[in-house]
Amino acid sequence: MSTVTEPAAYTPSAESLSAVLARGDKPGRPGALAASIAFGWRAMLKIKHVPEQLFDVTAFPIIMTLMFTYLFGGALAGSTREYLQFFLPGIMVTSVVMITMYTGVGLNTDIEKGVFDRFRTLPVWRPAALVGMIFGDVLRYILAAATIMVVGLILGFRPAGGLMGVLAGIALLVVFSFAFSWIWTMFGLFLRSEKSVMGVSMLVLFPLTFLSNVFVEPSTMPGWLQAFVEVNPISHLVTAIRSIMAGSWDMGAVMWTLIASAALVAVFGTLTMRLYNRK
Repeated sequence: MSTVTEPAAYTPSAESLSAVLARGDKPGRPGALAASIAFGWRAMLKIKHVPEQLFDVTAFPIIMTLMFTYLFGGALAGSTREYLQFFLPGIMVTSVVMITMYTGVGLNTDIEKGVFDRFRTLPVWRPAALVGMIFGDVLRYILAAATIMVVGLILGFRPAGGLMGVLAGIALLVVFSFAFSWIWTMFGLFLRSEKSVMGVSMLVLFPLTFLSNVFVEPSTMPGWLQAFVEVNPISHLVTAIRSIMAGSWDMGAVMWTLIASAALVAVFGTLTMRLYNRK
């Protein structure tokens, strides 16, 4: 009868232990841009795993464009094609600016799940998680704008500014939307639930987008309403994008849009960072 011998226990040598435990060069701390891009990539991976998130940047803009074009086109301009030349840049702004509120909603959700508590323990630039989240949302803004432009071209929109005018108009819209998103990051930090963030966002967005020059010329409005429309930053953005896509740049409106974007980042970005550090 054969006997089974147990294998001898392995005892590592001193040389093997020293090779494993030897202190090597410590990896360098990632820079602010690298960390922000990494968190931006995380935001895009969330879209990959939950593709339903793209509904608001594809189906919603298409519905908005079709609905308002055929609802108001014949009554306001005599034909949907003629109205579309005026309306499409405005509905592009409305759709993309409304999408920005999901930045605050997503941030609030991550905070409630404790994700940001783990992020704060990482040895990276502290605002990287917030900046990266907004970087990831920039892709959503571009997709929404591109979707509306494709639908508009199918329906008969013909930008006199050509391809360069369209690209420049979308670029200006993305810059403003990036700056506008900082408002919702601030709300996402101090409001208690995502429903609260969405409710406050809609309360702000509806007057800004509908009480503007998106649907009709301000000259048809009462005087008191014209005063609000003329100072509304959405109106300046719509005017700027309309002029760019038409090939006749309104530099005054473009400059006001860029100034407003810088002011939004300076004010709400600072407030967001203070709230983030205090939480």
